[in-house]
Amino acid sequence: MRVYAAVIYVFLYGPIALIVLFSFNAGRHASDFSCCSASWYGRAFGNPFMMEALVNSLIIALCTAVLATLMGTMAALALQRVRGVLRLLFDALTYTAIIIPGIVIGIATLVALVTVFDAVNPLLAVAWPPSLGAAPRLRLGTGTVIAAHTLFTMALVIVIVRTRIQDMDRSLIEASSDLYAPPMRTFFQITLPQIFPAVMSGFLLSFTFSFDDFVIAFFVAGADTTLPIYVFSSIRRGVTPEINAIASVVLAVSLTLLFVAQALQSRRRRYQSP
Repeated sequence: MRVYAAVIYVFLYGPIALIVLFSFNAGRHASDFSCCSASWYGRAFGNPFMMEALVNSLIIALCTAVLATLMGTMAALALQRVRGVLRLLFDALTYTAIIIPGIVIGIATLVALVTVFDAVNPLLAVAWPPSLGAAPRLRLGTGTVIAAHTLFTMALVIVIVRTRIQDMDRSLIEASSDLYAPPMRTFFQITLPQIFPAVMSGFLLSFTFSFDDFVIAFFVAGADTTLPIYVFSSIRRGVTPEINAIASVVLAVSLTLLFVAQALQSRRRRYQSP
């Protein structure tokens, strides 16, 4: 079993390790390794198209994480008061959003957005005052990617925060109510400190999933480019050590955020243990 596990781990993580190794290639071809140089990292960060895609991805990931965390936390708190068939319905919808493949979410979101835009844009053209200039047109872009990623990652936040709420010490909340504390004060002083590690874990996971996503963004990004889309477009022209450098940076960022989220979850479990 140990040999079998070792083979599986090598099969899974060996190619990732090779990408990191070949990002330090001193040659011009990705398949011919010449040790060693970090020049491709400099070329990657000096590429204006890559930097534009990176900034777009960071903006999208940050907005998605903030919106998904806020709405997911509020939804998790509200769902604790729902019972019966309605609770089962909301649970099914939440887990369905996580289980459905990204390509299905991307196609469905694209069809929904195009349908809405076709209906709203003519109304905007008619209702927009001529004194304000040309009427704005809704289109695919950064905003639609944020909307699609928020709907997907919000389900992750709901699951994480709800798990923490179920294990929360509710006697403190009841004591706060007995002492006539207002609901908002109870939330900020009692509830939020207890669920904060789960909220931060949801934020970091939402940021990571949004930053790394290619499938959903590919359908709804329109003319805008995210970093995964840029990498995919570059690979179609051939793999260079610059692509390996970009992939290594994305890998480092993603692993760092995942480790921080795991550390927050471990800290929560340690505080819960007697």
